[in-house]
Amino acid sequence: MQTEMMIQKPILSDIALMCALVEKEVQKGLILPRSPEEMANSIRSYCVAKLDGKIVGFCALHIYSPSLAEVRSLVVGEPYRGQGIASALVSSVCQEGEALGVKEFLVLTYRERLFKKLGFEVIEKSSLPDHKIWADCIKCKHFPICDEIALLKKL
Repeated sequence: MQTEMMIQKPILSDIALMCALVEKEVQKGLILPRSPEEMANSIRSYCVAKLDGKIVGFCALHIYSPSLAEVRSLVVGEPYRGQGIASALVSSVCQEGEALGVKEFLVLTYRERLFKKLGFEVIEKSSLPDHKIWADCIKCKHFPICDEIALLKKL
């Protein structure tokens, strides 16, 4: 019997578990690597999904400006996929951003269908803010040949 999923803010001692959870996705090149120090520095931007007290997924909201934020670092452990956890995490960080006054949510992803279901629309990558490309994308093993899809949700 599966218990209720909880979405909550992580604590610093959760970082090792979060790093372990994301490692396979980083190796596949699906998510950018983040060091434990980077995760600690931005711990307040993350939300984790827990089942039976175990972290099964997480994602982050990175704010670029008073009106624009990015949903990033979305991962759900393989055994837990297809249960609505990713949707719940994205919805949670978008609600948090909306409460702060964010009007647009950006995502770069290989999971276009998930984000379209949540109200995001495909945009041209050329419209991405320059600081996104140089701060994050340059760290990617696929840079500059990127086949991720850029999507935007406007409130």
